[in-house]
Amino acid sequence: MATSLCYAKPLKPFSLRLPQTQNPQIPTQTTQIREAETLTITGPTQLSGHVPISGSKNSSLCLLAATLLCSNSCLLHNVPTGLSDTKAMLSILRSLGAKIEFNERNKEILVNTDGVGRVEPCLEEMRKIRGGFFVIGPLLARFGEAVVGLPGGCDIGERPVDLYVRGLRALGAAVEISYVFFSAFLPILSQDSAIRQEKVGDGRVLAHSANGKGLVGGSFHLDFPSVGATETLMMAASMADGVTVLSNVAKEPEVIDLARFLNDSGACVYGAGSDKLLIKGKCQLRGCECYVPPDRIEAGTFMLAAAITRSLISISPVTPSHLSCLIDKLKIAGCKITRCNNDTLEVSAIPENVCENLRGFNVRTSPFPGFPTDLQPPTMALLTTCSGSSIVEESVFDRRLGHVRELQKLGAKIQVCGSTALVFGRETRSALHGSQLRAADLRGGVALVLAGLVAEGTTQISGIGHIGRGYENLDTKLQFLGADIKRSIAMASQL
Repeated sequence: MATSLCYAKPLKPFSLRLPQTQNPQIPTQTTQIREAETLTITGPTQLSGHVPISGSKNSSLCLLAATLLCSNSCLLHNVPTGLSDTKAMLSILRSLGAKIEFNERNKEILVNTDGVGRVEPCLEEMRKIRGGFFVIGPLLARFGEAVVGLPGGCDIGERPVDLYVRGLRALGAAVEISYVFFSAFLPILSQDSAIRQEKVGDGRVLAHSANGKGLVGGSFHLDFPSVGATETLMMAASMADGVTVLSNVAKEPEVIDLARFLNDSGACVYGAGSDKLLIKGKCQLRGCECYVPPDRIEAGTFMLAAAITRSLISISPVTPSHLSCLIDKLKIAGCKITRCNNDTLEVSAIPENVCENLRGFNVRTSPFPGFPTDLQPPTMALLTTCSGSSIVEESVFDRRLGHVRELQKLGAKIQVCGSTALVFGRETRSALHGSQLRAADLRGGVALVLAGLVAEGTTQISGIGHIGRGYENLDTKLQFLGADIKRSIAMASQL
């Protein structure tokens, strides 16, 4: 029999109602300016030196959401405060009533959620990032209800919230998804600068505890080991009455980071890193202090940058075990990777060490510990410069090959069938040539940057606001390594 626990009093009576509809938001000039921002790269170039790796974006977003569970204050160190996704999450927390202080220089953020007075975050900010949806778990757990907009983020394929919904229902929540549709004239930034009428869906998820008291422990099996769903249900279960068992959960390092934070806050989470979690609910969690680990995707991206430019660079801090799949593939290609100390790797692909052109290899993305889907696009950029043919299979997202067309503009030879790409490499280095490109998503955008580093001539990339969502000061870090890369803003009339 579950032990009776105490719960924070709900901020308002439990009810499943659609909040007052706000006026449709038409894209503003700010959005257009971000779209007009470009990177200009002159290549080919060779890199050298050391690059510092920022804190994990994916961990930071989840940990910031988890502060909603805690009384008093939480102090987070090594947060990538320069990322637009981080800024959006902070805006979401502020819209709920959280007090936030941050030290930009030291990458520290202090969050106090004792003054939270709303359970409906800012819809406009929610549209910007996928990670904003995390707050539904903590809000339900601590306050008994939540009204959350459907998540935004990159358009890389279907990322339904059904796992979240069914999982929360298994914990005693009543959940409903409501849509309001309206027509709006949206400016479409394209070659013909067209303005067309579109039917826009304004979706919200409305949830409350079905018993009017709080969530209750339960069991739930995830059809797919979704990281976001796993983390959301972990947060919800941490204050549920009783014991929760989650099976077929994600094993990613970010899940372990969250479990560590929750346990330091007074929760009882067991099994992080395995495919099953056992969580004993607590009636109250307290604020704690935590360090955000280095971003494994950024670290992997710079390793690929060294390989594609046939360079030698070192990176730190990095956790090699989080990148074992990529390290194995780069070694197969011919790169030499040396662990200098506990958190520093040296990656060498210079001709003197490689002795021949790097060799192509096959890649199939899969959940951790498999090959990360977030590193698939930049890896494909590398493979266009390797010898032989390579097969890249994207098994996580169904629309994560959008960068192929842009790479083809540079001269890459790639054939696509469904979610699989056949990449024809080069026998002698890269034969890519500069062109005008557009980044359509975060990871695809950084793939274009890497390709631009080795393309002959000038490559101009627009839509780089996507890249700023997940890479902190990417152009500056590449400049310190010797890349000829410049950021500029073009007037809207120049697009």
